[in-house]
Amino acid sequence: MNIYDELIERGLIAQVTDEDEIKRLINAGGAKFYIGFDPTADSLHVGHFMALCLMKRLQMAGNTPVVLLGGGTGYIGDPTGRSDMRTMLSPETIRHNCMCFKAQMERFISFGEGEAIIVNNADWLLKLNYVDLLRDVGACFTVNNMLRAECYKQRMEKGLSFLEFNYMIMQSYDFYYLHEHYGCNMQFGGDDQWSNMLAGTELIRKKTGKDAYAMTITLLLNSEGKKMGKTAKGAVWLDENKTSPYEFYQYWRNIDDADVMKCIKMLTFIPIEEIREMEQWDESRINEKKEILAYHLTQLVHGKEKADKAMAQAKAAFGGEGELPEVDVKVENPVIVSVLVAAGLCASKGEARRLVQQGGVSLNESKVTDINAAVYNGDIIHKGKKIHVKVNFV
Repeated sequence: MNIYDELIERGLIAQVTDEDEIKRLINAGGAKFYIGFDPTADSLHVGHFMALCLMKRLQMAGNTPVVLLGGGTGYIGDPTGRSDMRTMLSPETIRHNCMCFKAQMERFISFGEGEAIIVNNADWLLKLNYVDLLRDVGACFTVNNMLRAECYKQRMEKGLSFLEFNYMIMQSYDFYYLHEHYGCNMQFGGDDQWSNMLAGTELIRKKTGKDAYAMTITLLLNSEGKKMGKTAKGAVWLDENKTSPYEFYQYWRNIDDADVMKCIKMLTFIPIEEIREMEQWDESRINEKKEILAYHLTQLVHGKEKADKAMAQAKAAFGGEGELPEVDVKVENPVIVSVLVAAGLCASKGEARRLVQQGGVSLNESKVTDINAAVYNGDIIHKGKKIHVKVNFV
């Protein structure tokens, strides 16, 4: 099977501008494609993970990824999918976040001579002269077309700042710049980016008379409420200091049954022939599928050793062999409410009290009903059915 047909079978492609030409380029290893990552935090999260997997998959097929860090567009903030304006980041924070992204991406993508390249749009966007940009690029856009874009329509009632209104122009200019200076011929992104990506292909056509292409990825789980990467604690990060390998493993181990095969197809590098066989498994083997998914993705992000340990910890939490994950806790009064907060299992004492009162916490093998129940070193806290940790007082 060629790589394009495999992307189709894995459910990765949502929309394309010229399928025949995109298929030809990708299958021949002739796509020099970019995906942009705005540095809104100091770590990538699983929402970015899908794009990284796609880049890796295409690189393995001989195509050339261009990783675009949004050191310039990060000054504005993408309004897509936002109900309000993003928090403005300082230049120092943006630069720091870009460095963190780069370090994480090097674990997935091969950079170097003849391989992938990484660029930062701050290198050209921050040097633009405003009047020159209006004359050179602004003339290629009509306000009427921009306002028809879904990303803007969703914000019109609540208010769309002029700052954010410029984001489409900046993203389009990125594609034009990469096309002219790096030979980039294709842009990939989430299916919520379709309007911005079309604008980029149109800008290139108007400025150069040449064609460039755009392809959007089907955003995993977004149609079910943008659940990807969200847990009770917030986002699931690729940085193990924010989301431990065990927490990462458990996130995938506990996804909805209906999403398991979709995730296996889109995110793992299990051969498609083996995946077809897994699709025929009896429903009673759903937990086996979840364990395969969780292990493969944890190994991809954190390495085999940490994936092995996370799997053993998960089995220990349900009565198997192995060691539970430990959490260091420092509290003056070691009662269950205080320990839940200090261990990062609850955001506040109020939340911890409600969780205990609603029967959501067990200590060792007993349900906790007293918010002042004592906790001792080495005790095991069970939060719901999915989170299990051993307490280590420091």
